[in-house]
Amino acid sequence: MSNRLFHFSDDSTIELFRPRSVRVSVERPKGLDRLNGPLVWAIDEWHQPMYIFPRECPRILLWRKKNTTDRDAEKYFGSSTFRMLAYIEKGWEAMLKEAIVYRYELPCHTFTSLDDAGMWVSDETVHPIEKLAYSDLPRCLLEDDVELRVIPSLSVLRDAWDSSLHVSGIRLRNANQRS
Repeated sequence: MSNRLFHFSDDSTIELFRPRSVRVSVERPKGLDRLNGPLVWAIDEWHQPMYIFPRECPRILLWRKKNTTDRDAEKYFGSSTFRMLAYIEKGWEAMLKEAIVYRYELPCHTFTSLDDAGMWVSDETVHPIEKLAYSDLPRCLLEDDVELRVIPSLSVLRDAWDSSLHVSGIRLRNANQRS
């Protein structure tokens, strides 16, 4: 069990997290279709940088795994020593700098791990323990050892999914679709 779990939101007024279905259903493997149903979602501390963004901001985050090849590390990280890379499109840069997101800490006892990029779910109503406001999100990412890279289009990273790195794409439906 992770020591700390969080939920990030642009809403500063949440007093209870009630299970709810995802806004956009995703086709899931057999047995995981329950993940489209009513749940409270949380992220563990190590993976929290994936959510230090405005909610609708499309982004791709990459990090090394135990089996990451030197070739893939060099191709994507180059000489960067950051633990994680975060890519956004140029059109979202101003919003990232101006946005405020709220990190709600949640009690761990009702959550179960999905064993997937630090994601946890609960089917019970959850009372947050603490709320912190995050502003200057590029600075917050830097403090979490994440290098932010701003590029014209996320589509140039489509080959990253074929690499030996972990690749998480979030809100990609909002991305610029140019090649």
